[in-house]
Amino acid sequence: MAAKRAARPSLPFMVYLLLAIVLAMGPVVCLISCIDYIGVQQGLEANAEEFREQTEYGAILSLSLVDAGLKLFDGTLDREMEEAFGPVLAEYERTGGDPARMDLLRVKEALGGGMDVYIINESGVIEYTTYLPDLGCDFREYPSFYDRITEIRLGETFAADRVVAGIATGEFRKYAYLPSPDHRYLFELGLAESEFRRYRTTLKYGDAVRDLVNLNPGIREIRIFDCMGTRVTGKAHPDDDHRLLLVRQAYREKTTLEEVNATAGELTRYLFVDLSDSDYASDMSMIVELTYSTKAADEKIADLFARQVGVLLVGFVLISCLSAFAVHVLARPVRNLVEDVDAVARGDLSHPIRVDGSEEFVRLGESVSAMVGALKETMQKLRASEEEIIRRSHTLEEEVRERTADLEESNRMATLFLDIMRHDINNANNVANLYSDLLLTEIEGQPEAELLRKAKIGLAKSIEIVRNVNTIQHIQGGLLSPSPVDLDLVIRREIEQSPGARIAYTGSTAVVLADDLLSEVFANLIGNAVKFGGPEIGIAIRVEEHGEEVVISVEDDGPGIPDAVKPRLFDRLSRGTHRAAGTGLGLYICRMLVERYGGRIWAEDRVEGRPECGAAIRFTLRKAGAGGGR
Repeated sequence: MAAKRAARPSLPFMVYLLLAIVLAMGPVVCLISCIDYIGVQQGLEANAEEFREQTEYGAILSLSLVDAGLKLFDGTLDREMEEAFGPVLAEYERTGGDPARMDLLRVKEALGGGMDVYIINESGVIEYTTYLPDLGCDFREYPSFYDRITEIRLGETFAADRVVAGIATGEFRKYAYLPSPDHRYLFELGLAESEFRRYRTTLKYGDAVRDLVNLNPGIREIRIFDCMGTRVTGKAHPDDDHRLLLVRQAYREKTTLEEVNATAGELTRYLFVDLSDSDYASDMSMIVELTYSTKAADEKIADLFARQVGVLLVGFVLISCLSAFAVHVLARPVRNLVEDVDAVARGDLSHPIRVDGSEEFVRLGESVSAMVGALKETMQKLRASEEEIIRRSHTLEEEVRERTADLEESNRMATLFLDIMRHDINNANNVANLYSDLLLTEIEGQPEAELLRKAKIGLAKSIEIVRNVNTIQHIQGGLLSPSPVDLDLVIRREIEQSPGARIAYTGSTAVVLADDLLSEVFANLIGNAVKFGGPEIGIAIRVEEHGEEVVISVEDDGPGIPDAVKPRLFDRLSRGTHRAAGTGLGLYICRMLVERYGGRIWAEDRVEGRPECGAAIRFTLRKAGAGGGR
């Protein structure tokens, strides 16, 4: 009773009921709080996303408007540049279509000195020019632009281009193109920025997007890059090499990329603005790099999380207080019942059980009262049974002693019989076998000799049975433990015991874990091979070392072993289908010994897939010193 009292829970039922209510309500309160938190968080993120979309739409619209205005201005220069190609064509005709003989400087002076002349060959390379920084520029590095100027070179008409930054120096120029009459070259004119700067400065891309920074406090910086990756507006950054890779990727994929820097609290978006126009060779598309600050949103979310945690804690406190009051009221009948049951447990079976509360508690009290009454009756029966058990235990101990003595006597008799069979019967068999050999010599050639040979076969089986039983007794006795054994010495000794057999063996240096009974394995395997294959059978013994174990194979070229027999070949009293099959103990003893040494044994065909070409019995032994051996 004291042990049961010590094993019961240390906390009262009221505490467990309170914990159950809190644990039941807690997940509900947490779930409601989490749903509210997630909803507000998603709302904040949606507002931030919508604000970003509006900002980016405004950036695209602003750049498109500025580009439209600049396109109108650039178009006002087309007529002037188309007329300027007259002196270029005249000089080309004067030299007979040889640009190397053209005086390009004279042509530039004739054009007023504000335009540079370029001659682009069929490979897209600027071969001749008055603007030396661009000499040798290869437009094949810009595949889309190269395709466009090749199309112009093979055409017949003048083509104007936009005002764009030069590749070599970054200076803005207005370009125009005209194919040579023989379409071998493309003439290009570049109007210097100084000729139109004062008219074009009123429209700037940077001014168009600068107001977006003031309108959106979440934007830290806006930078603009052209299709070549050149920064049009904005300051340089130490990590511009990395940013430029994203700019070029956004232009190449014609999409918007995004990169988050959680450490700095920044979100950088690379917005592709498509300003391309099929009427112009140059692509005016741009990439707008918008850097947003995420710290304000993160602070709002963190503040929201803190408020939610506070509300959750207050909710838990209120739930705990209300639950404690409810539990106190509900647990009163249980406390009364516990007190009454404790009194009964202390041995006062006459203590009344108080019944109050709800219907369930009333029924429980009545059940406990009935149980106490049944307990009284049961205790009386137990006392009577205890006396009967004590009486029967004395009788049972006497019977156990008698049966133990009988069992020991049976074991002594079994051992005596085995000793008689092992010594006396074996000696009688050996004497009978000796006299049979002498008698067979005397009557050789007579009809009775065949009968005597059959008797000798039966006598040999009797000797084999005695030897096998003797071996099994040694194995089951467990008197010997595996120890290092010279495998080569054991094999050669057994070969000497079989002088009439043709056995091939090349020797081995392996030392294995076994005992004196290992020779029985080779004796049985060699004997089986001779028994089933006859005296002319060829036997081969091979020893192969594989890591910490040795694989021994005993092969013969006899009639082989059928596939149906192999799975049960090493079972107890299992016999083959051959007429020379013995008692069925030899291979069973081999398996017992090999497994006792920590190895395994199995049967295979000497030639795989051809049972009629002979059998191969293989088994493994552990090397001495491996796997815990001495």
